[in-house]
Amino acid sequence: MTSAVSILPEQQLASLNEAYRMAVRRKRLRGLFSAALFAAALTLAAIGSEVNLRTLFTHFGNFISYFDRILTLDDHTRVWTNFGEWFWGWQKWLKLLGETILISYVGTLTGAVLAFALNFLAAENTSPAPWLRFVVRRALEFARTVPGIVFALIFVIAFGLGPMAGVLAIAIHSTGALGKLFSEIVENADMKPVEGVRSTGASWLSCMRFAVLPQVTAGYASYALLRFEINVREASVMGFVGAGGIGQELVVAIRKFYYSDVSAILVTIIITVFLIDIATGWLRARLFGGEARA
Repeated sequence: MTSAVSILPEQQLASLNEAYRMAVRRKRLRGLFSAALFAAALTLAAIGSEVNLRTLFTHFGNFISYFDRILTLDDHTRVWTNFGEWFWGWQKWLKLLGETILISYVGTLTGAVLAFALNFLAAENTSPAPWLRFVVRRALEFARTVPGIVFALIFVIAFGLGPMAGVLAIAIHSTGALGKLFSEIVENADMKPVEGVRSTGASWLSCMRFAVLPQVTAGYASYALLRFEINVREASVMGFVGAGGIGQELVVAIRKFYYSDVSAILVTIIITVFLIDIATGWLRARLFGGEARA
């Protein structure tokens, strides 16, 4: 390439170099314009949402001091110097944490079953009728658009405090989220087996069962396990509105200024989420091949 360019006439070579410099200059100008546009949009968004950097930096010390307080016991020693005092309520907290995991498990399983039943109706290539696809998609959008904690608050008002509200909230939200993901998997499935099964005179249900389902089962299970991880964290937060589990104990500790209890409960939740993440990753690897990654 070097020798080819070097034998060009000087005028033609200068013209090519100038065109190259102009192209680089235009690219840099577009980059600068995009950066300026992004900065302007960010500034306007910050003003609209009343983000005040002066307030942030002025009160940032309160954020640091709170972490200092939750890592200090009542006798003014650090929490790690006395694990017995720090985790004094570990038996009660583990019981509530087990309740949180069960809430997430039942809610995820219920949501996965409902999403499995609805996703074939929501997928463009398998839905029996356009109007049915429209209705199912709007229902799934509603289920996943409303935050889970809002559903939990509504169910707490309807059914009272306790795990039932958390299970129902997670089930509805999981139905919407998994229904969307499942239908996208189905839309990417190969439709040739469906045509083959349909040519035998099989019903729509048989086509789904024998032609589509074998292609998408692995993806269904993988997304359901991922949703379970997410729901364990969501179930912890739902306790803030009285939907049962460890979150209910955490919000009590925060409101009563039991600082060391707050850090102990947070550490318990974090370790549990880590373990569930590792376990589900290992399970996905065992079911679908590959190596689990922590």
